[in-house]
Amino acid sequence: MWDRQIPELTRDWRVVRFDLPGHGGAPAQPFTSVAELGDRLLATLDAIGVQRFGYAGCSLGGAVGLDLALRAPHRVASLALVATSPRFGSADEFRQRGVIVRANGLEPMARAAPEQWFTSVFAGAQPAIVDWAVQMVRTTDPACYTAACEALAVFDVREALGRIGVPALVLVGSEDQVTGPAEARTLVAGIADARLAVVPGASHLAPVEQPAAVTDLLIDHFAGTAPDTSGALIVPPLPATPVPVVTAEPAPSAEADGAARPDPYEKGIGLRRQVLGDAHVDQALAADPDGAFQDLVTRYAWGEVWSREGLDRRTRSVVTLTALIAGGHREALADHTRAALRNGLSAEELREIVIHAGVYCGLPAADTALRVVARVVEEETTPPA
Repeated sequence: MWDRQIPELTRDWRVVRFDLPGHGGAPAQPFTSVAELGDRLLATLDAIGVQRFGYAGCSLGGAVGLDLALRAPHRVASLALVATSPRFGSADEFRQRGVIVRANGLEPMARAAPEQWFTSVFAGAQPAIVDWAVQMVRTTDPACYTAACEALAVFDVREALGRIGVPALVLVGSEDQVTGPAEARTLVAGIADARLAVVPGASHLAPVEQPAAVTDLLIDHFAGTAPDTSGALIVPPLPATPVPVVTAEPAPSAEADGAARPDPYEKGIGLRRQVLGDAHVDQALAADPDGAFQDLVTRYAWGEVWSREGLDRRTRSVVTLTALIAGGHREALADHTRAALRNGLSAEELREIVIHAGVYCGLPAADTALRVVARVVEEETTPPA
């Protein structure tokens, strides 16, 4: 993605490019958060002797830059954030992407990439580059793609932007429908020393569509703001998702003795949203007149039981589905079928769970459950038109 910029940047800087896990032939090592990506990058830079650097990243690569500027400000001299947002879409949107990829592979995402990444004029004039985009998505490791979706589902640094103290160039294509000018302006408003550059005639991958304009902007920015980077410029080459964590807040450090126990409601509401989705939780909360019942559900079921460490989420989904089949709770079964897909269970595994439950819960209950599960799986795994 940065091929047209590298020759000019290397005239004045040592440029270190990196592939995200499972992209461009890089080892397929799934990650759980943007912070983990940042930590891996810092370890690599330590190994090659780079301490302070300017950073340029596009899309998820830009999110890594934001994370580094917040967690390792002594390492980052300046930022160039291309097609980046402090909050990428909604959590449900990205979790849904992961469900679709697990069910259908990457082909639906590969076919959708050109429309999301390029303007129609550019796509029509540059079929070879469009084919590159499609092939790039097809050859990405599916587990790493899904990991990127899960990471972006919880990425939200809007409230932390004021803590970024390095100069930042916020660059966005005028036609970007994924992380467009509105998201860019949010970054500029939040970062004290930030300036906005809108590139005309470009969509999500502005470095590819308008390489000369982007190159000039990068050179001007780094030449003026990063004189102390020891010649290092860090550039991630590819976005991890076709469109496009807050990284999870660190757990409160226990004060040896008498540390306050985390509020089960706060713990529960976060986990409940991750498993069932924001839309479901918001609807449930809105339907409870005084909030007492939903408070009980959130604290007890999610903050106490679902949060226990004895079972992983997949296993808890299996147990929950079996109990709902036994009880004949069809509506809740549908909700938790969606949750099970988010937790990594496949359609085939869901069918096996229902068949096995039928032996012990009754064949009529299993027959009803199979229809519910089949409907939800079809809804959740059918790629958008």
